[in-house]
Amino acid sequence: MLFGLDGVEIGLIIVFLCLFGAILSGFPVAFSIGGAGVISFAIIAALDSSGLLIHQAIDTSSEAYRQIIASGVKPETISVFRYPDLPRYAQPVFDRGWEVALDRNVSFIVNRMNERVLAGASIETLLAVLMFVLMGITLERSKIANDLLTTMARVFGPLPGGLAVSVVVVGAFLAASTGIVGATVVTMGLLSLPTMLRNNYSPEIATGVIAASGTLGQIIPPSIVIVLLGTLAGDLYSVAQEARAQEVGCSDALTYLGEPAVVSVGTLFQAALLPGILLALLYGLYAFGYALLNPSKAPAVRFTGEPGSETTTRGEKFTWFVGAPVALIVGLMLASQVNIVGSQSLTVDTFTSRGEGASLRTNVSAECKTAMIDLHGQSAWDAALAEQAEIDAAGGVQESTRLSPEQIAEARLAKIDDAAPIGTGVATILLILSLVLVMGRGIAPSASARPLIIGGIGVILALLADILLIGPAMSSGASILILLIPYGLVLYGAGHAAGRLAQNDLIRVVFPPLVLIVAVLGSILGGITNPTPAAALGAGGAIMLAAYRKLKDEERSGKIIIWATLAIVLAILIGINFDLRINISDVTFETWVAFFFAKAAYLFALFGLLFSCWVLFAGGVLTPVVRETAKVTSMVFTILIGSQLLNLVVISFGGEHYIQQFLRSFDSEFQVFLIVMLVLFVLGFVLDFLEIIYIVIPIVGPVIYGGTFDPKWVTIMIAVNLQTSFLTPPFGFALFYLRGVAPKEVTTGHIYRGVAPFVLIQVVGLAILWFFPAIVTIVPALIPN
Repeated sequence: MLFGLDGVEIGLIIVFLCLFGAILSGFPVAFSIGGAGVISFAIIAALDSSGLLIHQAIDTSSEAYRQIIASGVKPETISVFRYPDLPRYAQPVFDRGWEVALDRNVSFIVNRMNERVLAGASIETLLAVLMFVLMGITLERSKIANDLLTTMARVFGPLPGGLAVSVVVVGAFLAASTGIVGATVVTMGLLSLPTMLRNNYSPEIATGVIAASGTLGQIIPPSIVIVLLGTLAGDLYSVAQEARAQEVGCSDALTYLGEPAVVSVGTLFQAALLPGILLALLYGLYAFGYALLNPSKAPAVRFTGEPGSETTTRGEKFTWFVGAPVALIVGLMLASQVNIVGSQSLTVDTFTSRGEGASLRTNVSAECKTAMIDLHGQSAWDAALAEQAEIDAAGGVQESTRLSPEQIAEARLAKIDDAAPIGTGVATILLILSLVLVMGRGIAPSASARPLIIGGIGVILALLADILLIGPAMSSGASILILLIPYGLVLYGAGHAAGRLAQNDLIRVVFPPLVLIVAVLGSILGGITNPTPAAALGAGGAIMLAAYRKLKDEERSGKIIIWATLAIVLAILIGINFDLRINISDVTFETWVAFFFAKAAYLFALFGLLFSCWVLFAGGVLTPVVRETAKVTSMVFTILIGSQLLNLVVISFGGEHYIQQFLRSFDSEFQVFLIVMLVLFVLGFVLDFLEIIYIVIPIVGPVIYGGTFDPKWVTIMIAVNLQTSFLTPPFGFALFYLRGVAPKEVTTGHIYRGVAPFVLIQVVGLAILWFFPAIVTIVPALIPN
């Protein structure tokens, strides 16, 4: 053996040396990975052909091996790491020659490019990357970050370390609206670093908090890391759990686990929400604590100029911004609990529901039964047996049957009797408008209350009309006619309140991107849609928001964009309240009217989007945004293709199997995962997150996703760990981004020393998630998917 090492070990060393050499050569990373695969394969093939690479394989025909098999040990668990004394024999690393391996690799890479890049099931999810990149770059070019930093500095500046805390808040805000680390770090470096240095902040805390806050986009959804990692994790978890089920004698993962072996990107977004907030809180607490201990290095700063609204007392602020909104929300929740507010839908299924089966499948082999009892516990198995016995006694699982017209009418009458007096949709709309009214009062308490009172009267009239005049069986058209006058009064008052709110700097700056974030994340986290349509909505909203800002900078009217936004809201409301399906046979007059207004709203919204594109194009913004989007997304997909090639090289000489055997040689699942996390942390010093996701995760994924850990927890732990790849010296990308825009007096040493505490905070955050996994799993458990 060469250097006393196994041939597979030498092959792995050659692959990683070629990869690191290619990356450090300065050649574009997107092409370096594929080139490293080609070069490493050529070197390994040459050494193998010359007889220098010898793999010591276990002799499966030996007596010792047969004895181990006879003792009940499964062949797939036998490796040189668990049984180093087993007889072995020498063979080339390419057991059938490098020519066969090359032919197989070429076939595989074509198939994988087709499956994962061109036409596979994951391509729709990967399209979300393009949309999120477009959304992030558009918002970054629209100067929203500048407004946010200025406004947050006024709010937090008077506190110790207030500027640093404001950077963390803005970083979290931009992370939820862009998800682009480079854009966020560069933008905040250009805008906030000079301000912090002018106000006597030390370069270390200033650069550290900027670099760390800029990386929050890697974990706070919508995160490109989670999109890319999630598409990969879904495949790995499904395949690994199927293999695990078959190893223990079960037919499939659904039988063994009692639930589908599925993990989606939308679920991972839900799981990442609290960990992202946790990291932002840790960053902010560190900045505040640092300022308390070192007041001269992070002093409080009071900015001149107040938000564009009148001064209010603490009592008025509490009443109109805390007390009244909380009372309205709690009131709605209580009304929902006592069925005053609820669904008024009279939709009746024409088929009965299919009867539920037992919680676990019990018609399994003895081997599978033993494994299922070990996994779920004897009590769960006994409960499943009892459930199955009841089902069998009742004649089996009741199949779905079509209801008769009489049964449908009876079910509809029952729904009418049980319907709440106030519909959920009406209550939600009135709650939102009421919040606008009360906060409009809080912004300007001394202004005339007459428009707001009229709006309040409209809210009361709308509630009374819904209770007294509108029944669940009334058509949507008639309901709208009855509510037209109350809604008109409410909108009159809300319009005046919105005008007052627009005079406040904080609300004017935060509200538009906040609405966009709620629309994108709310549709994903609420399970309404998957990430790709939500990303498209975010990209379109970002374009319209940037165009509106551009028009305001040029002192031109942005009413077209405002009306286009309202047209989108109108189209959504019409779609919720009217059946606009094209395949319905009986089309009423009011449906035709609703379709006309919905179509008109859609066309006007489309015109507003095209108008926004023209504004940005004429202003020289759209062209660089599209160019930068194409550059980033093409880099991601090129790295995906190159990493597939490199993975196939590792697979071809048995490297992937060798690494997985090493990991499976440990008895503790926690120990295996800890080793993987440590390796990922170290690789983050020299590799970007894309290389780690597409090169390392496919190799270790079958092991870490094939155990008992929750796949959401595993994936988020990896994502938080990958976030350190942007911060860890000497090759953290966030450090390079910040170094490129930092003034000359800020040295590289300042940046490295400033970011070191935040790397430790990352480790602390990982430790918290390790010991309290419920932080990751609680949100997906509460929100339906």
